[in-house]
Amino acid sequence: MIAAIADHSDVPAGKLRQASELLDQTPLLPDSLWQLCRWTASYYQHGLGDTLSSALPVLLRQGEPAMARQQMLWQLMPGAYPAHPAVSRAPKQKQALQTLAMHPHGLSHALISQWGLTRDVLEALERKGLVRRISQSPHHVHEPRPLHREPALQANPEQQAALDRITAAEGFNCWLLEGVTGSGKTEVYLQAIAHCLERQRQALVLIPEIGLTPQTMERFRRRFNVPVVILHSGLNDRERLDAWIAARDGEAAIVVGTRSAIFTPLARPGLIIVDEEHDLSYKQQEGLRYNARDLAVYRASLEQTGVILGSATPSFESLYNVQRNRYQLLRLTQRAGNARPPRFQALDIRSRPLEGGMSRPLIKLMGDHLQQGNQVLVFINRRGFAPTLMCHDCGWMAECRRCDARMTLHQSPPQLNCHHCGSQRPVERCCPKCQSEELRPIGAGTERTEEQLIASFPDFPVLRIDRDTMGRKRAMQDMLERIHSGEPCLLVGTQMLAKGHHFPDVTLVAILDADGGLFSADFRGPERMAQQVIQVAGRAGRADKPGQVIIQTHMAEHPLLLDLVEHDYSRFASRELAARQAAGLPPYSFMALLRAEANAVTQTDEFLDNACDIAEQLLATHRISGVELLGPVPSPMERRAGRYRAQLLVLGRQRSSLHQLLHLLLVALEQQPQARRVRWSIDVDPMDMF
Repeated sequence: MIAAIADHSDVPAGKLRQASELLDQTPLLPDSLWQLCRWTASYYQHGLGDTLSSALPVLLRQGEPAMARQQMLWQLMPGAYPAHPAVSRAPKQKQALQTLAMHPHGLSHALISQWGLTRDVLEALERKGLVRRISQSPHHVHEPRPLHREPALQANPEQQAALDRITAAEGFNCWLLEGVTGSGKTEVYLQAIAHCLERQRQALVLIPEIGLTPQTMERFRRRFNVPVVILHSGLNDRERLDAWIAARDGEAAIVVGTRSAIFTPLARPGLIIVDEEHDLSYKQQEGLRYNARDLAVYRASLEQTGVILGSATPSFESLYNVQRNRYQLLRLTQRAGNARPPRFQALDIRSRPLEGGMSRPLIKLMGDHLQQGNQVLVFINRRGFAPTLMCHDCGWMAECRRCDARMTLHQSPPQLNCHHCGSQRPVERCCPKCQSEELRPIGAGTERTEEQLIASFPDFPVLRIDRDTMGRKRAMQDMLERIHSGEPCLLVGTQMLAKGHHFPDVTLVAILDADGGLFSADFRGPERMAQQVIQVAGRAGRADKPGQVIIQTHMAEHPLLLDLVEHDYSRFASRELAARQAAGLPPYSFMALLRAEANAVTQTDEFLDNACDIAEQLLATHRISGVELLGPVPSPMERRAGRYRAQLLVLGRQRSSLHQLLHLLLVALEQQPQARRVRWSIDVDPMDMF
């Protein structure tokens, strides 16, 4: 891509390359996206070339022209009709004319066999001048048609108040739509999109995970009579390019995608929606480490459009921006229709025996709900059969040989897996340390919980939803169809169950272990734990049936957990934000992580020690104040996939001071000999301290 034209370059002439061909006569990216890419590269301290590469589909990077793929259609010629004399003695040709008469805009060549037609017959008609071949975009709309395929639902007073503020606004506005689970945030999205489409504008909708795509697309296509395209990593390169071009050319009215879709060009941008804006999936963890939520806000400001950030559990960064009057808060406090908030209960499991991670009172309660014809959701955010395998005689535990982590025991198939580096090995038959055969699984994962549920409730189907069971194409869609059939069943799974699903027949949600986030080494641990608990609890009681949520815990008196039991995320967030402010942590400060990894500890230590010395010199030389260096220290998981990792934390009271140092530090590090012996990166606004 040509970024600029200049008469002089500081690059030596021997390193300059000749442009061999001009592929496109017009810029690939509109001015607003060009500015977004430049800002992204600068803010996240990343190369502009790599940033532009991330913003473009693979086929464009490989030199494919930015042209829409055309589909071939067969169409009747003007004046042709099924009883034409030229086909009076050719019944197959006559049938073909009858079929084409039913498709006045043309019948796709890919569908002719489904209508009993063959290419030979159509080519014979073409030679007689009765049919013709035309090329057309698959998203082409032949004639104006009604916007709505089905009418909008009646908005309740809170939804209408939010919609009135959204639709009355002009130019750039950022709204934080905080709505309790089941409050009808999606209906607000749909009616806001309808207003956007009525003004002949396009809408971009970001969702956190591919698994939510089918149901999101279904809702949009059921409501609107307009072309809708999707963009995510599950598409092949050609499908991604076709959707990208349809959005750029204005043929796609609604674009739905995961985080990378934020770089999709729109011919007539009108609205951006970020659903579940708190979700960590919006943060890219490799390469260009951008946050699509934050880019959505900046892009909306460039294009002077509105942006809606929606969540039942808003991120602390968004709540902070509401406090600073940068975002406008819209609240939905009531569940839509007749649904009522679920009842929360913390179940103290201290001294209680557990079966597959579940206490006996919980198992009895599950049986009661199933006997009433309802569905039960069991949430455990650990895949596999057990978190580890331990020798009962000497205490040996199965550890990964490439990571500072324990291996997870799986039973289907039986093996030990590392969920950090992906390594696998057979299950030991005896302890490698003491040769004892008393090897026992410790703890419970989704497989073990599923096994126990099958044993406890043999008359009810148990549906497991995690990464191991959802690898097959359409697996999630097929599973959701079974759930929505309404038959009594048990759902067991990980966070894949917690996001955005509407399960009207689930009346009991059981959260097996909520304690981990209370004592996480990451300061964001309690925030993530609270978001996860509230989100998964929101699957209960979403229709007319009342819902109940049981949280198993060893810390029933913990104040943060008590806030959640009272279903008060706002009070929880206020308590945690006050603690963050007292500690000088984000969002009350600004953070970056300089990460390094290498084959030897000495290499990372040498590189980061040198980087720390350079940073201290830059702070003094350029008189940059309010920036603190913490470390270097080993990463919480020091060894991963056979490589040693360490990090240097840079904390600033002002964003401008932090970025001034980072820019100078990046230039200096690129010139250091040690930088070529380690893999290093700068992560601005890190969401994961590991």
